[in-house]
Amino acid sequence: MLIVNVKENESVEKALKRFKKKFERTGVLRELRDRQQFTKPSVRNRMQKIKAIYKQQQQQNS
Repeated sequence: MLIVNVKENESVEKALKRFKKKFERTGVLRELRDRQQFTKPSVRNRMQKIKAIYKQQQQQNS
C-alpha cells in the first residue's frame, strides 16, 4: 500500500505526481502487462539476450 503524505501548502498536483512516481517504481503495472499473455521461457531468454547485447553495444559506443 502506497502512502503519500501531503505537506502543508503543497498542491494536490505535486502530491499526485509523487504518488505516480512511487507507483511506477513498484513495477505493478509492468507485471500486470506481463501476466496478460504468456511468453515461453525460450522466447523470454532470447529477448533478454538481445537486450543485453544491445546494452553492451550502447556502452561500448559511448
